[in-house]
Amino acid sequence: MHFIKGVNRNQVCFYTQSLDDTKDQDNEVRLIDLFIEGIDTEKFVFKVKTSIEGRPSYNPKDLLKLYIYG
Repeated sequence: MHFIKGVNRNQVCFYTQSLDDTKDQDNEVRLIDLFIEGIDTEKFVFKVKTSIEGRPSYNPKDLLKLYIYG
């Protein structure tokens, strides 16, 4: 699908550590990430309308991760 591509979390840029290195192994964001990546969002009727015009939409999994974390 045509979603906005995120930045690789393991890439080091302007920092001496990657983003994954800044979070502990037992941090709740890792649990949320594993949980959301493990489910099939199409079974939960996430409707995504894609268009070739305008800016691409965000991946529904990324938005769900932010919603749960918030």
